[in-house]
Amino acid sequence: MKKLLACVLAAAVLSGTAPLLSAPAMAQVQPIDGIAAVVDEGVILKSELDRAVAIILAQYAGRDGQLPPRDVLEKQVLERLVLSKLQVARAQETGVRVTDQEVDQAIGGIAAQNRVSVEQLRQQLAREGTSYNDFRTSIRDELLIQRLRQRFAQSRVTVSEAEVDAALAAQANSGAQFHLAHILVALPEGATPEQIATAQKKAEGVKALIDKGEMDFAAAAVRYSDSPNALEGGDLGWRSIDEIPNAFAELMRNMSAGQVTAPIRGPSGFQLLKLVETRDASQAGPSMVTQYQARHILIRVDDTTSDAQAKAKADTLRARLAGGADFAELAKESSQDPSSRAKGGELGWFTRDEFGPDFGAAVAALQPGQVSDSVHTQAGYHVIKLEGTRQADVGDQNRRAQVQETIGRRKLEDEWNRYLREMRGEAFVDVRVGKAAEATAPATPAPAPANGG
Repeated sequence: MKKLLACVLAAAVLSGTAPLLSAPAMAQVQPIDGIAAVVDEGVILKSELDRAVAIILAQYAGRDGQLPPRDVLEKQVLERLVLSKLQVARAQETGVRVTDQEVDQAIGGIAAQNRVSVEQLRQQLAREGTSYNDFRTSIRDELLIQRLRQRFAQSRVTVSEAEVDAALAAQANSGAQFHLAHILVALPEGATPEQIATAQKKAEGVKALIDKGEMDFAAAAVRYSDSPNALEGGDLGWRSIDEIPNAFAELMRNMSAGQVTAPIRGPSGFQLLKLVETRDASQAGPSMVTQYQARHILIRVDDTTSDAQAKAKADTLRARLAGGADFAELAKESSQDPSSRAKGGELGWFTRDEFGPDFGAAVAALQPGQVSDSVHTQAGYHVIKLEGTRQADVGDQNRRAQVQETIGRRKLEDEWNRYLREMRGEAFVDVRVGKAAEATAPATPAPAPANGG
């Protein structure tokens, strides 16, 4: 439990603002606290940076040699904090909102994953010296960033049926999936020839270190990569051929596990790609899933209806159903879901999480013919009646949906990274720690490592 909590909290620090040092450590930091960076209208405190760095050091305990020097590590972590602050500010500026109820739900999910109650989670945080209010703030910021990214995806990323067809055809010819890692030596927009030459020299120097066996790929990524996933060793996870840019796909087909490419120039800078391993995903058989047929009545929470009022109305409707009211007629009369109201709340056949995890968990807990108590989701409060279940083969449907998702994820990754670079470049960021304490745009690549760095 403690290890899992540490991972959750570390992610929150690196993407948000949660301060996670113990009370004695905080007491040591506070007297010398100052401003690490000014980010537009906000600031990142030196204590925030110190706490975030402390989390990384704790995660790498016993593996300190894989981390870059302290000043380089601080620069990497500070850049993450800057990007997080910019994303949160942009989310708030564009009207993205997260309610207290949604934060409570997220924390409840974290507690459930750790198999503890929320109160036990709060006690565990206190024992580790973490303020519960700060933890809530970090979770809220994470949700804001997630929703900003979702809104961005909806407005900027589209996947056509022709693209899905082409990707499925490519998969039929090659069912391989590739586990990849990368090291990025970033270039700013409009890089000068000198900056390009310096970045290329650095990438070549890193490649030489790896080839000589003086540093493994993951450690080199932590130390030298400018990618947001540098501190995770540059791991990109498993990718199918349709998730890999065309410029790299042919290379992957001709590489063996463990091989590292020479520096490749891409839109973000120079990359080193490592093929960690491959697997064959072409032999997919039937994909049997449980499908549910249900009706529901939805009461929304909005500007005119509070959370408590919506729940009270849903509870009243549940009581009427218990008293013998017809579900379909009551749905036509009271449901606020325009897509199902006229059909008496009928939702048709669907898989468990098709309408979200909270709705799915409630449906899965019902027996055919049973009606739920009021169920809270992001949409509001539902009363659900399960009509029946069945087993269905959705292999082809799933494969098509998965391909569409992977193409969309690849496009989103490219567009989102470009969006973050634009956001970072337009922001006023005044770094107050380290040797480069100056108003800065995105940092230019450091010189190539000399004699193994």
